[in-house]
Amino acid sequence: MAAGRQAMLALLVLLARAVLPSGSVVLNSCNSVAEQLCNFVCDCSDCSDENQCGYLRGSAVLGTPFTCDFEDSDCGWQDVSTSTYGWVRGRASLAMWGVGPHSDHTMGTDLGWFLMTMSPPTKTTATAWLRSPEMREAAATCEIRAWYHLSGSCEHTQGQNQTEQPVLRLAVAHKDEVVGLWQSPRHCSEGWHQLVAYPGRITERFQLIFSLTQPPTCGAQVALDDIMFRNCGLPENFTRCSFDRDLCGWEAAAGSPAWGRNTSLDLGTSYGIPTRDHSNSSRDGFFLHVGSGLTARGGGTAQLSSPTFQATNSCSLVLYCHLHGSDTSNLSIFYVTNSTKHLMRERTGDLGSCWVRERVDFNVTDPFKVLIEGVAGRGGTVAIDDLILSQGCVKEQEKPLVMLPRQADASSCAADEVACDNGDCIAAELACDFAATCADGSDEKLCGTTTFESGTGGWHDISVGRLRWGLQKVPESDIFLTGTFLALQTGEGQMVGPAKARSPLLGPSGPACTMEMSYHIYSDPQGFLAISVTDHTTGTTQLAWQAQGRGSTTGGHVRVPLGERSRPFQVELLALVDLQSSASVGVDNVTFEQCYPDVVSPTAAELSCNFERGMCGWYQDLSSDFKWVHSMEQGQGSDHTTGSGYFLSVDPSVPWSHGQRAQLLTSLQEPATAPRCLSFWYRLAGPQIGTLNLKLWPEGGEEVVLWTRRGTQGSIWHRAWATLPATGQQRYQVAFEVLHDGFLGDVGLDDIAQTAGPCGAELSCSFEAEGCGLAASGEGTWQRQSNSTGTTAGPVADHTTGTATGHYMVVNMGRVFLPAGHVATLTSQPYQPSTSAQCLAFWYQLSTGTPGSLGVYVQQSRARRKVLSISTMEGDNWHRSHITVQPDGDWQVVFEAVGAGGDHGYIALDDLHVSDGACPELASCDFEQDTCGWSSPSNPRLHSFAWGWKNGITLAKYPGPEQDHTLGKRNGHYMHFDTSVLGAGGTSALLESPPLPMATDSCLRFWYHMDIPEHLCSGELRVTLQGAAGQRTVWSVAGHRSRGWQGAVVPVHSPSEFQISFEITTWRWPMEGTVALDDIVYSARVGCHSSPESPVEEKLPGSFVTEVVLSLLLALVIVALVALGGWYWLKQRELASKTPTESSRPQGFDNITFRDDKVIISPREEDES
Repeated sequence: MAAGRQAMLALLVLLARAVLPSGSVVLNSCNSVAEQLCNFVCDCSDCSDENQCGYLRGSAVLGTPFTCDFEDSDCGWQDVSTSTYGWVRGRASLAMWGVGPHSDHTMGTDLGWFLMTMSPPTKTTATAWLRSPEMREAAATCEIRAWYHLSGSCEHTQGQNQTEQPVLRLAVAHKDEVVGLWQSPRHCSEGWHQLVAYPGRITERFQLIFSLTQPPTCGAQVALDDIMFRNCGLPENFTRCSFDRDLCGWEAAAGSPAWGRNTSLDLGTSYGIPTRDHSNSSRDGFFLHVGSGLTARGGGTAQLSSPTFQATNSCSLVLYCHLHGSDTSNLSIFYVTNSTKHLMRERTGDLGSCWVRERVDFNVTDPFKVLIEGVAGRGGTVAIDDLILSQGCVKEQEKPLVMLPRQADASSCAADEVACDNGDCIAAELACDFAATCADGSDEKLCGTTTFESGTGGWHDISVGRLRWGLQKVPESDIFLTGTFLALQTGEGQMVGPAKARSPLLGPSGPACTMEMSYHIYSDPQGFLAISVTDHTTGTTQLAWQAQGRGSTTGGHVRVPLGERSRPFQVELLALVDLQSSASVGVDNVTFEQCYPDVVSPTAAELSCNFERGMCGWYQDLSSDFKWVHSMEQGQGSDHTTGSGYFLSVDPSVPWSHGQRAQLLTSLQEPATAPRCLSFWYRLAGPQIGTLNLKLWPEGGEEVVLWTRRGTQGSIWHRAWATLPATGQQRYQVAFEVLHDGFLGDVGLDDIAQTAGPCGAELSCSFEAEGCGLAASGEGTWQRQSNSTGTTAGPVADHTTGTATGHYMVVNMGRVFLPAGHVATLTSQPYQPSTSAQCLAFWYQLSTGTPGSLGVYVQQSRARRKVLSISTMEGDNWHRSHITVQPDGDWQVVFEAVGAGGDHGYIALDDLHVSDGACPELASCDFEQDTCGWSSPSNPRLHSFAWGWKNGITLAKYPGPEQDHTLGKRNGHYMHFDTSVLGAGGTSALLESPPLPMATDSCLRFWYHMDIPEHLCSGELRVTLQGAAGQRTVWSVAGHRSRGWQGAVVPVHSPSEFQISFEITTWRWPMEGTVALDDIVYSARVGCHSSPESPVEEKLPGSFVTEVVLSLLLALVIVALVALGGWYWLKQRELASKTPTESSRPQGFDNITFRDDKVIISPREEDES
């Protein structure tokens, strides 16, 4: 297995290097000097001096400058690895799930490009090195952003039996040093994650280096995409006190902890320590720091004070701070007068591995000192550098010096405890867990619930740029906020990015947990206010809610579901607007409701739901890779309840969807003493959509799949039923789960209803979840199994999924298990007829040799009637059969296997389906009730896409004809395919019939509808016959613009069993257009020459009416012209001799003729002269 994986990776390396060029990029068209290249400033008019610099001048896809999205080029990044383990430019493959990313980050599909590591080491530890071109002169505001994808982990374990991922590192090479900028977390979930690094001011030339080191057989892989450089152009120069020589007159208080003057070179590379100073961006540059190791208790306060300054209203302090490694670190800036501290600015939490600019303005009427206090949380470091005082900060020479206040005594609580206001100590994990533990309730006092009248309520600003969050009084005109609120304000940083305010560490929370708040936003459409949730257990951040600017003031009260989460997690407020254009954002009255894990929502037991007024008892599983969305029509069609209401949907192609699973859960339900029936309406559409499962989870037990469907079922609503079993004394959860195969498709869910008692007979059964209520009896035993886990000989793959893991019903026909003449029966539950005729269809497979026979009976009122007998089968494929039943009451189907005395053998059944109406002839279908056995192959190795089944109602996501051919109405059904999803290189979409017996003189008739732009006529629709002798094409048509429904007649001849396939293929990408099929009629042993009703060309439904109207108008015009001409001739006939001979060419309105909605304008005389 490992050898096969290595061979596959090696093949991808060769393909990426040989087949995937880097594209053609214009370089330095204005011949700028070397010093002006790659310096984040456009000197050429086309900015080509900033191409191949580790970035291009911009990304056409993302619309961002100085970005490398790898779609057209490698942007100059070079693999400088010293072994076969290295970097290549490549893209995802749907055929290789698990090897790397399923999609790139730029486009979110398997067609986009990125850089990835290939050929991991097998014998010794190796490092993959990736180096940028030389860049020049990065400003202090420079910000590097990129997206990375880590998959796989090392087999060895670290610590408490946990697998360890290799660490991706980003470093800067400047002069003779290589300094680390960023490294990935020790553990993170699979998917695309964003890295942000701030290199600070770098003079002259430098390069960036990505590296990943792996031990042998580690098997991990990393990919990089969308590397962006923001605000890296040079600002004006500043003077500063850099601590390179001394403390510049500042005084560090003695004691422990204390501010220490040191360098990154001396402090080492422990997590949280600055990798360089701010002044020189160098590892041997000095700064002040106070730190706490991973095992140190932390929490002590280090003090740094200035000299005494005169009273002033123009003293300003600018400094750069570095808080990293701990969410509890703190930096506070005070001024002190008369031994009293006055807080001016405070920064709390982990601001990242970067230097952040802060500015404080002092307006003090007495002599004062500036006091800077640092508290390093456990495992973190607080550092400062480049303290700059304005000219208004004048030292006091005459008056007595200002004395600092005495420091408060340290807390008596242990390192893993927090103090209550009354002095008691509680475990730190009990603070902000949504339940009061302190006797005075103070452990829940600063946990995010606040009106902001008495402070921030535990929210702390972690912004690092030009925007920040701060408290502000509400203007009289605001209708959404009251009193004091949290407002977006101008920050003192230099980076351009959203302002962030973060809650304390919270959790755990229960399923009903929601955050409520009032808000307002006034901004253009580029501005936004958002709420995200950071899960520190998985290292992921998810967007929970967002409000976009609309050019006017909007706001109100919002409820944001947070759901069930483990501790610790944090809620983050993000906002980005242009404050210089009078924009504003505010937040007020924040509360967390029903968040304690044991709180039960009033709607928790409401499994029945039409989603018109919310989610009822269902909620999003927040550990899912992508989301169920409560919304109205989104290009997928309307809801089922009203046609204009709400439903739940899943779309794996949306930008935030990464991974393969989305789950919808209920809260824990009370034990059920009797079975119940859960019915629901679902939609499973799209050429690459995967599986929809309904599961039940007993508390403390294993999950049980109650119902499942795989592959597209068409973009229409279907009803399904599943019996929820009794659970005894166990509580349980119910879940709907989506597992997608690709990026093209969607799932809808609506009108869930729970009723007492078990469900009736299932109208459609694939045996993937369970036996659908079919009861086995007789001497032999029918078993539900898959080939991969079954104990009885059977088909190598089921019919539903086409895989060894798919399930079917099978009976062993060997004489040891079922002697000759003995029977094994399989009886369905009673079906309740809804029409005078119903069609029972099923797929079967008989083994070679002497497998016995399969009899099919219809049982009504205790009377059995044999309707079908099968004893032989050509080939080893699954075969389809169907029976028309005309019931006069409830009826059952009985499958009876009769032994023939052979040594070995089996009979298998799969995919039972009951539909209304009589069965059509085999392989014939009008697609009104179902697809009649026509299907797309499910083998993922074929790289094919599935056809869809829909009606004529217009859907933005699934275009097609507005009427079917059968009924000529919008609610008529047909098969369709959107050709724009096909990629280059001959990818195809197949629609296959069931296996058909040999044909000597048969006929295939069908209607097709093609709407493909003529300049992309490389698309083709083909009819092929696939049999034992191979495949041959018997009919084809090239792509063209719509001519309405067209008919085709194809003679069919095959000397052996065969299948008919409709295949769409293209050699260009993308090819926009649609192809549809309807009214397929297969006539066995009846030649096409004897067909009384061969298809002929049919005009567009609206074309006939249009031509009638135009003909009437044209006739009226002609009559008027004739009358006018007659009158004119009578008046002017005496001048006839003087009239020039008229041209034989049509004149006037006769110059325009109409045919099939095309306008043909005859050329003028002068055009031919």
